[in-house]
Amino acid sequence: MIPRLLGKQAKQLAQWFPVISITGPRQSGKSTLAKAMFPDYDYVNLENPGTRKAAIDDPVGFIRQRPSKLIVDEAQYAPDLFSMIQVASDERGGQGQYVLSGSQNFLLLKRIRQSLAGRVGLVKLLPFSYQEAVQADQTLTPDAFMLQGGYPRIYDTGMPLAVFFSNYVDTYIERDVSEYLDVRNLADFRRFLTLCALSSGALVNYTNIANELGVSPRTVKAWMSILESSYLAFHLMPFYTNARKQVVKTPKLYFYDTGLLCHLLGIRTVEALIAHPKFGDIFENLIIAETMKQHLNAGRDPQLFFYRDASKVEVDLLDFTDPNNRLMIEIKSGQTYHDRFARHLTLIGDVLDVPREQQYVVSRVEQSYVSQGIHVTTAADWLTGKQRDGASAQ
Repeated sequence: MIPRLLGKQAKQLAQWFPVISITGPRQSGKSTLAKAMFPDYDYVNLENPGTRKAAIDDPVGFIRQRPSKLIVDEAQYAPDLFSMIQVASDERGGQGQYVLSGSQNFLLLKRIRQSLAGRVGLVKLLPFSYQEAVQADQTLTPDAFMLQGGYPRIYDTGMPLAVFFSNYVDTYIERDVSEYLDVRNLADFRRFLTLCALSSGALVNYTNIANELGVSPRTVKAWMSILESSYLAFHLMPFYTNARKQVVKTPKLYFYDTGLLCHLLGIRTVEALIAHPKFGDIFENLIIAETMKQHLNAGRDPQLFFYRDASKVEVDLLDFTDPNNRLMIEIKSGQTYHDRFARHLTLIGDVLDVPREQQYVVSRVEQSYVSQGIHVTTAADWLTGKQRDGASAQ
């Protein structure tokens, strides 16, 4: 098992809350993490038809007959179970009693809000970060990771990427999406996934996507919310203040896993990836998604934005998670650095009061260095946090 950086956070939350919930996309390793972090807990999986029936038919007996240290996998399938978990955990009064996980995050979180609000420590487990994946393969390059992504099964089995992702998309649509869509829309939803991939790294335009699909913008927004609640895609919001009214206020679209993104774009090899017209957008997606993972894995709430104003002055990523160390990052997929890459950083850094030592250009250069006060950082150093750790220590 590749150790998960989030494990420490899950154990800590179990000291503070009676119930822990592990959410994340399908096959991100939620069950494996729960069993590894809480090995002395009993485990039940409601995917099992008999177990699910018992939980639905008699939620009181289901909980009363089991020990207080219990992992319930796919818990969303038994809605009445949540009320009983609330009752039982309140009676005992201890922390770390139950661990809940599930693949249908929208349903799981809905049940939690209805019955367990204030009693649950939430853990969001995404696919492997580069920092985690490189533990299994020290030769793994950022380019190779960009193509294959971080889903654990790929690393466990060595399954061909096309086989894994084809089955992943089929399973996702059949089990997670079909419940919210009628049958005639399933084919449109597949096309919607591809259009979202083509739109990655760009400002979201619901009308354009709707016109391509022949559906309403309202439908596209509803489908986008499904992608977000499934932890497949997310919006990066623009940073703006009332003092600067000429900035863009439309979000950008990114995928949590670049392996899935590459699959949806029909990219099958690293060579094809580097030659692809969207390579720059995919590399940008990698850096932004991995930055988000690093914060989540450390138990921090990511505060990530981009900046773009009416004159098209743009900075790819603002990382304002730490208010005492706000970072500005320009992302370039080339292997050669030019000082002009930093011109928007210095311009907007003055506007937002972010000093030059907290400004970075992340690219595919061979080594990290400083140029005119700007940190020029390799992809590998950014993805593992090495360059920033060194810079902050200076």
